[in-house]
Amino acid sequence: MSETATLQLAKALIAEASVTPDDKQCQAILIERLQAMGFIVETMRFGNTDNFYAVHGAEGPLVCFAGHTDVVPSGPADKWTSPPFVPTERDGRLYGRGAADMKTSVAAFVTACERLLAEEPNVLLRLALLITSDEEGDGKDGTTRVVDVLKARGEFLDYCLVGEPTAVNTLGDTIKNGRRGSLSGHLVVKGKQGHIAYPHLAVNPIQLAAPALAALVAEHWDDGNDYFPPTGFQISNIHAGTGATNVIPSILEVQFNFRFSTESTDMGLKQRVEAILDQYGLVYELTWSLSGQPFLTAAGRFTAVAQAAIADVCGIQAELSTSGGTSDGRFIKAIAHELIELGPVNASIHQIDEHIDLVAVPQLSAVYEAILRRLAAA
Repeated sequence: MSETATLQLAKALIAEASVTPDDKQCQAILIERLQAMGFIVETMRFGNTDNFYAVHGAEGPLVCFAGHTDVVPSGPADKWTSPPFVPTERDGRLYGRGAADMKTSVAAFVTACERLLAEEPNVLLRLALLITSDEEGDGKDGTTRVVDVLKARGEFLDYCLVGEPTAVNTLGDTIKNGRRGSLSGHLVVKGKQGHIAYPHLAVNPIQLAAPALAALVAEHWDDGNDYFPPTGFQISNIHAGTGATNVIPSILEVQFNFRFSTESTDMGLKQRVEAILDQYGLVYELTWSLSGQPFLTAAGRFTAVAQAAIADVCGIQAELSTSGGTSDGRFIKAIAHELIELGPVNASIHQIDEHIDLVAVPQLSAVYEAILRRLAAA
């Protein structure tokens, strides 16, 4: 298998304008390659989302590559140096929407399996790919639905590698072995509208809420642990007022978010927030949205195998990290004994002129192959 195979496949995927959740022909391209290797492919379409789960082999630990074929919108195409869905090599980089997030990773999944199976058709591993077309959108009919199907059938993964872009400066410098949970709140503080010159006839929700919001900002939620930083609380939006300068508004709306460690629970955070709001005597409504629980794969065999593979291919020592946003790993961890995320540099993702270094394209596939070989040899 030529080193250019990953680049060729990545280009074919980038050329598909698969803006979430429209897969275009990405998964058809992948399925054809996988079936040629003997993978059994199960397509699962939920709503307007295309998913598939492909498996090869009957013996050995089950190793699953997980990822997505959808991308975020390109933004103004005329702002790109080259068209976003025309994969373009320039200045030692491959440009195109999805080059880093995460079509190159998906291509590398496939080519790593192709090389391994061409050389070791009876390798003692069960290989799998779990691919969705709705990771960048709301995700409700994507990976989480596939996981529900597999869990109901009693199918569990020994190892799962999610190809999200995790590197900071160079391929292989960072492995995500967990992610923080994400809990959002929408708070409506109630007051009474009135003329600003007659405050005794009104109730100002802004001024009533200010001390409570300050207390929430100042609260120490937890200390984190060896893998996670302390839980963080951030207010993302505050809105009130009628547009007139002489009217006390009747409500104040506040949106906030927790990124929380395994030292806190969503229920515990909810209770503590409500206790602070009650302490200040607010009349309020509060709705919650939990988009992901924190998850962790403690340093162990899988992380050590990945670090050794990176050292072999890239010549660097990878660090373990749980920083960053959420990923579909939050769903897959429910059926995966060990899960990590490992992919290219994330500096240009979701940006104009998204790109990946050309040298990293075959390297990424080589890292994935080295991980498979080390897991098979153990």
